[in-house]
Amino acid sequence: MAIVEISNLTKTYTTGVIKKTPIKALSEVSLSVNQGEIFGLLGPNGAGKTTLIKILLSIVFPTSGTATVLAHPLGSVEIRKNIGYLPENHRYPSFLTAIDTMKHFGRLSGIPSQTLRERTQSLLALVGLADWHRVKIRKFSKGMLQRLGLAVAMLNDPKILFLDEPTDGVDPIGRKEIRDILRSLRSLGKTVFLNSHMLSEVEEISDRVAILNKGQLLHVGTIADITSHQLEYEIHLLTPTSTEVISQLSSFCESVRQEKAILHVIVNERIDFQKVLDILRRERVEIESFSPRKSRLEDYFLRVITTGVE
Repeated sequence: MAIVEISNLTKTYTTGVIKKTPIKALSEVSLSVNQGEIFGLLGPNGAGKTTLIKILLSIVFPTSGTATVLAHPLGSVEIRKNIGYLPENHRYPSFLTAIDTMKHFGRLSGIPSQTLRERTQSLLALVGLADWHRVKIRKFSKGMLQRLGLAVAMLNDPKILFLDEPTDGVDPIGRKEIRDILRSLRSLGKTVFLNSHMLSEVEEISDRVAILNKGQLLHVGTIADITSHQLEYEIHLLTPTSTEVISQLSSFCESVRQEKAILHVIVNERIDFQKVLDILRRERVEIESFSPRKSRLEDYFLRVITTGVE
């Protein structure tokens, strides 16, 4: 079941005082996010990711198009009751302690006192801050602030979490712990809308991803589809290839790249890889070994962003 529905969403800003220049932050974006999935939103700086999240949170209003969250129109009180948000580079008053911060935001959310006390204790323990609950935030590291922000975002037991760079500044152990937390939330039927520049993190934890660039939606799909749609091979050579051989291979391969004694080739069909081997043997290029290489999300992302071709 779709928990977020976006249809032809467009946002146009204007710059300039005398001569106003329109800038499209989003251009007719349409996608859906299902209940109980971790959905990754990817794109370079200026792609429109933050604008899209702010529209879904009703912080920014769209120029045209429609969207619903939890089957309610944007701006609905029901949406605000059931979402959690961790903004990028969030700041809390440095004189507060972790427990004070949780109490403050819990009261703003209208959480009953007894429930707030219980959730504060359990969430601070969940994010690894139980022993720091009485420490002033000014003494927190960037990673600890991220953990606290995640706990705050989960205070109202939301049905959907919007997380903007949740593992930024967190050490490797902490990143794994946050990934485990997000997986456990997914197992409880929660939905996580994740915006991150750390593609390896997104690849490891997301069910599906959307790629934005210059306000346009370039791709929506599962991680499995993205990382397995290509046939890529590494061929370890004992003798170097010539430019003539590379030219022959490039005539039918999607990509041919050589790094010292390793030849990287991407083909469309398995039979094409047999042709690669036939050409190398015919040209008396000695092959030590070869193996298929799984395409990474980062490879796919860079290709889509730079060429626009999936």
